[in-house]
Amino acid sequence: MTGNIVHSVAVIVASTRNPRIGRAVAETVLDMLQSKDQLRRLNPQLVDLVDFKLPIFDEAVVPANIPERAQFSHAHSKKWSEEIKKHQGYIIVSPEYNFGIPGGFKNAIDYLMHEWKGKPVAIVTYGVTGGKLCSDMLHQVLSKVGLKVAATRPQLTFKGGVGPDAFAAMGGRLGEDTRTSWKTEKEELIVAAAEELQALLFAET
Repeated sequence: MTGNIVHSVAVIVASTRNPRIGRAVAETVLDMLQSKDQLRRLNPQLVDLVDFKLPIFDEAVVPANIPERAQFSHAHSKKWSEEIKKHQGYIIVSPEYNFGIPGGFKNAIDYLMHEWKGKPVAIVTYGVTGGKLCSDMLHQVLSKVGLKVAATRPQLTFKGGVGPDAFAAMGGRLGEDTRTSWKTEKEELIVAAAEELQALLFAET
């Protein structure tokens, strides 16, 4: 019965900068999802890109050839590939850096193809203006790579704009006023994105 099936969803911390608030933002998103009964068919798991220590793509093979015609040779590539392959869906939690996708995460995308091709993904961005440009770029890139992108793409802004919480974020601390405002004002959107991801997952079950 499909009602008893639970799918693993990676909540990916897309920032590797030090200091950073990426993990705290992803944990906040994760908390919102885990508290919702309507998302009980999802098993969200935190996946932190920094743990994989990916260099600029350094394999001698093209990711599109993995695994049918070639294999990765480096341990970091194999670890990242195996992690992404084991999940059925993804929620990307990304900052906007210099009006676009963080370079480290774009590099991580470029390591893979078949591991996540055809699977659903939701995009959550954050920043002083919410990360709209990053969200739009991720939508384009992930769609072209072959993922199914949820229509709702929450964009999280810091409370007060360019103020104390934005400056705290630059130092690696997520302000409590910002966290509270997201819980009050953005949780519904984040849950809606996750519900769309869940619907995409079970449309093929």
